Amino acid sequence: MAGDETFAGELAGNDAYASGFELAGLQAHAARGLAVLTCIDSRIEPLTMLGLGPGDAKILRNAGARVTGDVLRTLVLASHLLGVERLMVIAHTDCRMTAGSEDDIHAAVRDAGGPDTRSLTFHVTNDAARSVCEDVERVRAWPYLPHLQVGGFLYDVATGRVARLC
Repeated sequence: MAGDETFAGELAGNDAYASGFELAGLQAHAARGLAVLTCIDSRIEPLTMLGLGPGDAKILRNAGARVTGDVLRTLVLASHLLGVERLMVIAHTDCRMTAGSEDDIHAAVRDAGGPDTRSLTFHVTNDAARSVCEDVERVRAWPYLPHLQVGGFLYDVATGRVARLC
């Protein structure tokens, strides 16, 4: 929209990015056959923390790094059409989705001036390690993904280290 400056800084940043764009011709397939599911937390840099670069992996993100129906749907496409053979489910320390209950999150949204979200499920957990391993098992049991190799991990936001959980 003309005159709307809401995203002006980001569009200027894109102009700079596009002027030196070097990813033209990059294949859509995951070059390393990898997908990574992690949280939306800004402290997580999925490619960098795993020593990967553009095109190496498919990155999926949601609050809490949870395996939801949408994640499963996306993995079906990624595995059958985009070369994904492996999945890392990576939760992290100090995650808001592990600090309280569903009711606490609904109240926090409301207290922040948001709408009544009680019709939504945020997949809150009080045990990230257990939830990661349960989500790994959910992917392994999904009938459309029997070939996918899956592991569960925890990223420490204080150290940058990734540890295998399951």
